Amino acid sequence: MMSNQQERAVKALEQRARRKAKSVGLAAIKARKGVGSVDNLGGFRIIDAILGTIEAGERFELTAEEVIAYCSAE
Repeated sequence: MMSNQQERAVKALEQRARRKAKSVGLAAIKARKGVGSVDNLGGFRIIDAILGTIEAGERFELTAEEVIAYCSAE
């Protein structure tokens, strides 16, 4: 189990990933329901904010760090 400080650090990193995606016209969506299924690995998916098309993470397999790296390369 994570400590309160660790939980805050994870949430801050996830928010940073969402802000980075938004800054390049994308949206980082975190999986909530169905986590652990074949098509939902519990991570992030990046979608085009206007078109709604999946750019990366089709199976919600991206980490927050991977979202930041992907958006930095855009």
